[in-house]
Amino acid sequence: MATCFRLRGCLTLHLPTAPAIRGLRPRADCLVATTRPSPGPAPIRRYARGTEGLSSALLRTDGFVGGRWLSAASTFPVYDPASGAELGLVADCGVSEARAAVRAAYEAFCTWKGVSAKERSSFLRKWYDLMIQNKDDLAKIITAESGKPLKEAQGEILYSANFLEWFSEEARRVYGDVIYTPAKERRALVLKQPVGVAAVITPLANQAGIPPGVYNVIPCSQKKAMEVGEALCTDPLVSKISFTGSTATGKVLLHHAANSVKRVSMELGGHAPFIVFDSANVDQAVAGAMVSKFRNSGQTCVCSNRFLVQRGIHDSFVKKFAEAIKTNLCVGNGFEERTTQGPLINEKAVEKVEKHVIDAISKGATVVTGGKRHQVGKNFFEPTLLSNVTQDMLCSREETFGPLAPVIKFDTEEEAVAIANAANVGLAGYFYSQDLAQIWRVAEQLEVGMVGVNEGLISSVECPFGGVKQSGLGREGSKYGIDEYLELKYVCFGGL
Repeated sequence: MATCFRLRGCLTLHLPTAPAIRGLRPRADCLVATTRPSPGPAPIRRYARGTEGLSSALLRTDGFVGGRWLSAASTFPVYDPASGAELGLVADCGVSEARAAVRAAYEAFCTWKGVSAKERSSFLRKWYDLMIQNKDDLAKIITAESGKPLKEAQGEILYSANFLEWFSEEARRVYGDVIYTPAKERRALVLKQPVGVAAVITPLANQAGIPPGVYNVIPCSQKKAMEVGEALCTDPLVSKISFTGSTATGKVLLHHAANSVKRVSMELGGHAPFIVFDSANVDQAVAGAMVSKFRNSGQTCVCSNRFLVQRGIHDSFVKKFAEAIKTNLCVGNGFEERTTQGPLINEKAVEKVEKHVIDAISKGATVVTGGKRHQVGKNFFEPTLLSNVTQDMLCSREETFGPLAPVIKFDTEEEAVAIANAANVGLAGYFYSQDLAQIWRVAEQLEVGMVGVNEGLISSVECPFGGVKQSGLGREGSKYGIDEYLELKYVCFGGL
C-alpha cells in the first residue's frame, strides 16, 4: 500500500486533482511519473511488462523536493495487480522528507506568489501540452500500477490534462470587487490572494518550467502514511490540505488540520444511488448503468453502488442489464485490447466484494450473473448482478468499490428518495425518468453533490465536482474550484 503526497507553493493557479485520479485513496501501489530527466543520478530500479520500452524520464522512483530527486533510506515494492509481478521499488519517504518538502514549498511560495497571472497561466498550459504529448506512455503507467484497461487509462490522462488547460485559462480571471459603502469618504475593496502552501495530489510538472520548490512529491508506504499525513496537516507552514480518499481517513486528517485551523478540501467516499423510474427509457437506463457501474471495475467514488428500480419496470431492466453485462464486459489484463474489466487493486478489495455477495445471498438475494472470483487471477472478480436485494444487506449500506450491482425493487418515488438519502454520504446520484415534473422533484431532493439525470457519466472539468454529508468538503473543477485556494481580503480606504 502506498501514498503520494504532493506539495505546492499555491497561488491562484492551484490545480485541483482530476476526480478520476485518486492518489490518496488506499491503493496497492504508487509509481511516480514525470516528463523531464533527473538533474542528478536517480537510478530506475525494476519494472515488469507494460512499462517496458518507456522512457526512463517518465519512470521515477524517488521523491521530488526543491527541484531535485530525493532518495530515502528505505523503499517499498509496487506490484501489478493483474499479474502480481513487481513493477519497481519506490522511495519510502518519512516525516523528515515531508518537512523538507514543506520548507521548500514555503520558500518557493515567497517568490511564486509574485509571478504574474499571465506567466503562471503559461506554465500550466505548457504542463497540459506535455501531458498530451506523453499521454500514451503515461496511460501505460496507470494501467501497469492499477490494472485498469488501457483505453480507460488514456481517457484518465486526457481528463486530468483538461484540468490543466481549464485552470490555465481561469488563472487570468480571478477578480476582486469594489464595494461602495454608506460613508462617502470610504471605498471598500475585496482582494483574492493565494492561500499559501498546499498539500495536494496532482500529476508531475517539472519540464513545464515551474520553479524548484513550487512542486514537490513525497511517496511513502502505507506504514508511514499516517505519520507523514499528520506531519503535513500539523505543519504551521502548510495553509491548505486537499485529500481524496476514504471518509475514515478524511476524518483523521480533519482532526489534525483542526489544531491549526487549516483550509481543507476533501473528496471522500460515495455510495451512489442509481434510480430507474417506471417512466424511464429502459435501454437508455441500462446503457447508463453499464458506464456508471463498471468503469474501472467499479473502483471510482462516483460509481453507482445501489440500483433502485421501480416495480413496473424492474423485471425488464434486470433482464436487459444482465444481457448487457454478459455481452459487453470482458475480464482480463488491462493491456489486452479486448479487456473492459481489469483486476481490483488488491486481494483485500476482492475479499470485500466477495463478502458483500455472500452476505446478500445469505439474506435472500439472487445472483443473476457473476457472483464469484474470476479464473483469470486472484485479484479478479466477475461482474455481478444481484436481484431481490434488501436494505439490510451490506451492499445496500456500504460502498463496495467493485464490480457488484445490487438491485432493490421499490414502489413509489417517495420510497426511492428515502432509500437513496438514508446514507451518511452524498457524492453522486443518478436517476432515469421521462417525467419532467418528477425530474425536477427528485433532482432537488437527492442529498448528493452531483446528479446525473438520464446520464451515467457526469464528470467534466467545467462543472463543480464534490459531495455533501460525509462525502467531503469543497469542490474541484469549474469556476468555483479555484476559490478553494484563495483567501478573501477586505481593504477599507478612508479619507477620500
